[in-house]
Amino acid sequence: MSNSSDIAELELIYVIVDLGLGSKVVQTAKKHGISGGTVLLGKGTLKSRLLELLGINDVRKEIVMMASDRETANYAIEQLDKKFKFTKKHQGIAFTISVGKVIGARSYKDSHVKEGRGADNMRYHAITVIVEKGNAEEVISAATEAGSKGGTIINARGSGIHETSKVFSMDIEPEKEIVLILSEKEATEEIVASIRKKLKIDEPGNGIIFIQDVNNTYGLYK
Repeated sequence: MSNSSDIAELELIYVIVDLGLGSKVVQTAKKHGISGGTVLLGKGTLKSRLLELLGINDVRKEIVMMASDRETANYAIEQLDKKFKFTKKHQGIAFTISVGKVIGARSYKDSHVKEGRGADNMRYHAITVIVEKGNAEEVISAATEAGSKGGTIINARGSGIHETSKVFSMDIEPEKEIVLILSEKEATEEIVASIRKKLKIDEPGNGIIFIQDVNNTYGLYK
């Protein structure tokens, strides 16, 4: 039977950096109280005329996911910003999202439920879009048309050839792609509407979109 606990004070930390820096992010975070993390491979879609001329506009990225209590997460992300300089352009992006429930994480099983902070001060949303492999660029295109400055594409796969993982009851198999887009809250509705229309998300099997409030952010520019 799975262990479970309701935790309103748990934070999920996302850090998006260039290829090769993911393990360094985890090592630094461990020095500041984070127990560990998961590193995923992806590619950024931020357009640059110079990168296009050089033929390297699809910059390889690593997405680091780490979880901790809110106090530790806030401290750790501040220290990561000091080391990796997210406040300078193109050095990376870091943000946190609140997590309400954890299943199977023994480290948190004795934690108590606390009231989470309100969403009034949250300026950004994390838009996650899951689509068939090959459609991620269409998602980025639709989002860009609605004002987004780009996103991160993650190739999703199960742990074995006959296995799948699930997100909101949707199978994540080798032919799926995940697109992560950060948007200012007032722009989210238009971006999501554009993606829904272009990818025909409302038709069965064409994909899924979910939106989360973002708490602390580093490295985001208008």
